Amino acid sequence: MVDKMKIRVLERGERSLKIEIVGEGHTFCNLLRDFLLKDPDVEFAAYRIDHPLVSNPVFYVRTKDGDPEKALKKAAEDIINALENFKKSLALL
Repeated sequence: MVDKMKIRVLERGERSLKIEIVGEGHTFCNLLRDFLLKDPDVEFAAYRIDHPLVSNPVFYVRTKDGDPEKALKKAAEDIINALENFKKSLALL
C-alpha cells in the first residue's frame, strides 16, 4: 500500500498556486514540473528546495487560463499513464 503524499497549500489565487510537498525531492518535482509544462494552459511551473536535508520543496504553478489545481491533477494523471505504459513496455522484454 502506498502512503498518500502530504501537500500543504501556502498560497492560492485564481490562476496561481503555491504548495509545499512534504518529504519529496528533486526527482518527483522535476517530473511534475516537466509534465505541467507540457500543458498549454500552464504559463509557469517551478519549484525550489532551500536545503535538501532540512527543507521540503515549494512548488509554484500559474496558468494562462483555468484552475491551477486542475492542471496539477491532470499532470498527476499523465504521470500515472506514462508509468503504466512504461510498465507494459517492460513486460514485453
